[in-house]
Amino acid sequence: MKKKRKKKSELVKRIEYAAVYTLILTARAVPLGVVKAFSSILGDMLFFLAKRRRTIAIENLQQAFKEDKTEAEIRDLARQSCRSFFLTFLEIIKIRYLFSRPDAVDRLKEQTKNVDELFKKAKKIHDESKGCIFVTPHIGNWELLPHVSAFVGIPLAIVARPLDNEYLESLIFENRVAGGQVLIPKKNALFTLQKTLQKGTSIGMLPDQSTMKGLSIDFFGRPATTTPVPAILAINYNRPIVVVACCRMKDGGYDGFVSDPIFPGEYSSEKEEIIRITKEVTHEMEIIIRKYPEQYLWMHNRWKTYKNKRAVMS
Repeated sequence: MKKKRKKKSELVKRIEYAAVYTLILTARAVPLGVVKAFSSILGDMLFFLAKRRRTIAIENLQQAFKEDKTEAEIRDLARQSCRSFFLTFLEIIKIRYLFSRPDAVDRLKEQTKNVDELFKKAKKIHDESKGCIFVTPHIGNWELLPHVSAFVGIPLAIVARPLDNEYLESLIFENRVAGGQVLIPKKNALFTLQKTLQKGTSIGMLPDQSTMKGLSIDFFGRPATTTPVPAILAINYNRPIVVVACCRMKDGGYDGFVSDPIFPGEYSSEKEEIIRITKEVTHEMEIIIRKYPEQYLWMHNRWKTYKNKRAVMS
């Protein structure tokens, strides 16, 4: 029997809100270099003090790179991953102003590789399909992508998981809406997603976390429960899936990714087609993660197993 998660007290919720609000104000006030340094401090605190998350990250990395990395390299990647986690959220506070400036295009071109080609490719896929399904793993700055899509002229609705702190959720919601995002709560979102595609709006999803209602798809050499929702939407509405990502480079710029569209094809078995598409999407995400493993969210229990669950094997 699944244990019910203990609800947070009112005091804990308000303390969390105050801490995050203070963090946002601080990040807005200081230079980006200070934000990066502060993210490193917070990431190191998480790595050294949160034993469970550190253990999950190291074990995941050991399984994924057991033949390629030493134990010291694995531990360093886990530590960098914790730093990247905080930098993702603090960095976007500093970068958001970029999209309201008249020289935004020029500055973005300076910071991102092949940005013109990526913009044109993503916009072309969206326009020709009259709305598509953009998916990204939790890597680099995944929060930056919705802002980029609005800037390029791609109407996009983001699937977001509700938080268990209503004060914190309201604060983050306000910041996201201010950046031009349309949010769809993750719980029971399928109907809303269908309506969104029918209107010609593209969908943004982060489908790389474990889920009980998932398919067993090979990910870094191990079966991982993976949501079939992007593939189901693609098949039902004949829309392509595009894997995208925005990763940081050492020189301070960004490396953008826009995959070729993954279209649903003709099939005799819908189940097999859902598995095929989900496999392709997962493979494209794995390619990006292998290039920038230090920026992936390894502390999530991606290969979690569920009791009394019979996974649909790929």
